[in-house]
Amino acid sequence: MKRVLLSWSSGKDSAWALHKLRQSGDCEVIGLLTTLNSEFDRVAMHGTRRSILEAQSSAAGIPLWIVPLPWPCSNEAYEERMSGVCRRAVNEGVNAIAFGDLFLADIRAYREDRLKNTGLEALFPLWELPTEPLAREMIDSGLRARIVCVDTNQLAPSFAGREYDHQLLDDLPTRVDPCGERGEFHTCVYDGPIFSEPVSVGAGEVVIRDQFAYADLDLTASTAKSSR
Repeated sequence: MKRVLLSWSSGKDSAWALHKLRQSGDCEVIGLLTTLNSEFDRVAMHGTRRSILEAQSSAAGIPLWIVPLPWPCSNEAYEERMSGVCRRAVNEGVNAIAFGDLFLADIRAYREDRLKNTGLEALFPLWELPTEPLAREMIDSGLRARIVCVDTNQLAPSFAGREYDHQLLDDLPTRVDPCGERGEFHTCVYDGPIFSEPVSVGAGEVVIRDQFAYADLDLTASTAKSSR
């Protein structure tokens, strides 16, 4: 069995990558690798709270590997911290880091280059799966997620906080990728085949900061209690 760390953003593509890795039968995902903005204690870009991450980790039965990042964070600081994670992974017998990337070749090339000579393989279990049928397959499988961040230069802010479902896919402008792979939107997953139980989240208010609209999700009382 290949021991794998999964790059975990809290969103649907990370969750589906976990599902695919488990289905493969030759991988054991031993950790969810997440970068957190230290200033706000949230996932970079997505804005997902640490409390939700911890509840996701508990429901998936996989520990978090949290990498705190300064704010603002230079590329040098980011790479320094990720190099430290790679060294730890190798020391703990990890063989690979998996990513939920879909089709952006420059992103894949960057990840492969960063892992070169580390002793870690880069895995891409969702690579080049057509995103329209992929999105609908996720939803049909029982995966449930909400849109937590919208790039308002690419998509209307009214999409922030919406359920990621078939109606949403039907409502997306044709220029927007159904999985948001070009950064049009980001999601937070709260249920699906990768979880032993749902993570109950409240919708929260929508906050617009710079060019992004964030839906500030939070745990309901019952999930917060059970994740302690």
